Amino acid sequence: MKFNYNLPINLHFGHGRVEEVGTITASYGKKALIVTGGSSTKKTGLLDKVIDLLKAQGVESVVFDKVKPNPLTVTAEEGAELAKQEKCDCVLGLGGGSIMDCAKSIAFIVKNDGDINDYIFGRKAGTESLPLILVPTTCGTGSEGNGFAVLTNPENGDKKSLRGNAIIAKASIIDSDLCRTMPKSVLASVGFDALCHCMEAYVSKISQPLTDYMSVEGIRLVGENLVKVYEGDDDSEAWDSLAWASTLGGMVINTAGVALPHGMEHPASGLRDIVHGRGLAALTPVITEESVVGNPEKYTVISKLIRGTSYLDCADTIRKLLEKIDLCTNLSSQGIQSEDIPWMTDNCFKVSLASINNHPVLFDRDGIARLYEKAL
Repeated sequence: MKFNYNLPINLHFGHGRVEEVGTITASYGKKALIVTGGSSTKKTGLLDKVIDLLKAQGVESVVFDKVKPNPLTVTAEEGAELAKQEKCDCVLGLGGGSIMDCAKSIAFIVKNDGDINDYIFGRKAGTESLPLILVPTTCGTGSEGNGFAVLTNPENGDKKSLRGNAIIAKASIIDSDLCRTMPKSVLASVGFDALCHCMEAYVSKISQPLTDYMSVEGIRLVGENLVKVYEGDDDSEAWDSLAWASTLGGMVINTAGVALPHGMEHPASGLRDIVHGRGLAALTPVITEESVVGNPEKYTVISKLIRGTSYLDCADTIRKLLEKIDLCTNLSSQGIQSEDIPWMTDNCFKVSLASINNHPVLFDRDGIARLYEKAL
């Protein structure tokens, strides 16, 4: 047995840990660019609270609140310009996965010249960024636990990750109390995203013992807790479990990567700006049906962890879970049409080739086009 593992992440996990944001941030800078969205952290009062906590520790702050779901390369570039103008020396991402990904990208762009798309596609390499502090307010993407930042290029619809240790957070503050204000629809979407991260990393061809161990735990935690939290259970341990599963999902994909469901979803949301978790919900059962033969043992483990019995009922078990969180959907209801399939198929091979190759069954162009068609 041979494998390598490296993930230099500093996690601060637990109830009330957001109170430490000022002290933690002060270790890395004196003026923070707070990256957030346009409404939720303001409505809940979290943004003002964080600004006050920073100020109490002598840290100035500037707010960049233009990030939207499926963040754009141009938005990250705009944020980086603001950080430069204001002479910010660190970046604090406050929000969900899109916020954190954009915060990572902003911190990277400040320290690396040129077109961000060159770095995303590996034509150029960057080795540094401004120090990053991440505070997730959802339990789904796991961006607080890895060196990935997914961006969409509005010029051509390419949705692909900026990757590297340079954008791993100096500190991630994971306080599940911050997740409790999520609308149920958001909880369902992000919770399923966390599950997909763990499932895809587990069946990935480049998985290894440590990622398998963490993936199985993440799948178990989502399987035991997502539905009951969605149905209104306010148990603190259940919320902690979902937050931890999300972070584990982010950590495992950093090493084992994602597989075909994410690989096929990125072209769909890059083209039509659909909600990521809903795109995964449309694609994952369909892909799973035709993939279980590639690794029956692992798909059996997945099925049992989410209340199925074997690889044979894994896809249907996923569908039953989606029914319980009101997330059963298809691509056509999200604006995808048959005429989009050729572009999405070609784009999948452009932006997601690693995910295609990681998957336990290797699908060619015709196979991927057929899966898109089934998911309509």
